[in-house]
Amino acid sequence: MNKRIYMKRSFVVLGMLTLLTSCSVLKKNKNALKPDIITEKVMFDTDDPAIWINPDDASKSIIVGTDKLTDGGLYAFDLEGKIINKVTGLGRPNNVDIGYGLSLNGKLVDFAAVTERDTDKVRIYSLPELKEIGEFSVFDGEELRSPMGISVYKDPESKDIYVIVGRKTGPSDQYLWQYRLSDDQGKIKADVVRKLGQFSGLKEIESIAVDAELGFIYYSDEMFGVHVYHADPAKGDEEILLFGQGDFKRDIEGISIYPTGKGKGYILISNQQADTFNVYLREDPAKGKIAEVPFSTSESDGSEVTAIPLGDRFPKGVLVAMSNGKVFHYYDWRKIEEQITKAR
Repeated sequence: MNKRIYMKRSFVVLGMLTLLTSCSVLKKNKNALKPDIITEKVMFDTDDPAIWINPDDASKSIIVGTDKLTDGGLYAFDLEGKIINKVTGLGRPNNVDIGYGLSLNGKLVDFAAVTERDTDKVRIYSLPELKEIGEFSVFDGEELRSPMGISVYKDPESKDIYVIVGRKTGPSDQYLWQYRLSDDQGKIKADVVRKLGQFSGLKEIESIAVDAELGFIYYSDEMFGVHVYHADPAKGDEEILLFGQGDFKRDIEGISIYPTGKGKGYILISNQQADTFNVYLREDPAKGKIAEVPFSTSESDGSEVTAIPLGDRFPKGVLVAMSNGKVFHYYDWRKIEEQITKAR
């Protein structure tokens, strides 16, 4: 075959494939929610966000997110998606969560707790400054460590602050460890108070979320289901509920809890390979999936949501979700609520 004709045909075939791929993407995403904000890019690979609510002016709240590769970091974004601060050079930071009112040196400190897989540690940074104020090693004495998931729980009655940590892989039982944080002469001390949580062994457990009002820990057993346990160690280590089985294309990822009233609301869980979020009733997740909302995220891993009004742009709160492309997406809750209402 003439080389020029062969090249011409190759270009035609390539063009047709590109067109078909584009059409497929458009078809897949035609009903997907569009993000209100896409953040500036991080250096390597976004993974998990958290939301710090500014107590003086909620419209100046901060999104904190991880850039998870070795030499990655912790980034702070404003509500316009601009990078306003960062800590780099961390050893594969994975997930992040936020706590409020940790007593340290006679002061109450808001903080971000970040798992660092390469060092088997949790690092703690004050907010909004992102100044490191402590660290502690996790899963000491275990062969399987490599921390990934993390969630902060503040007991509404005792005001004790706990950190629940998961790992890349682990045993079939006691996969999560729960630590109580305290002030030890101006330094953060972390004591193991219990080891809990079943693991199917199918893939891994990463996303962990705590509903402080209801007192529940939720975590994603990625190709199996969502496990629920009591957050208060005094209430025991027996599993309360397993839900979501059969509802996901493959990986079960980020868990976000949106309250609509006392004990009521929604649990949104990333259906990663489908680019959707499955929605369950906060008051009764055992009832099953009540909606599946398509998003414009690509293989969303971590996510977080708040119902607190964040100014004129997000008057009923915002959902923040990781997306491929080194970014996070911000979604106005009103758009999500509209989709849930239509589905019900």
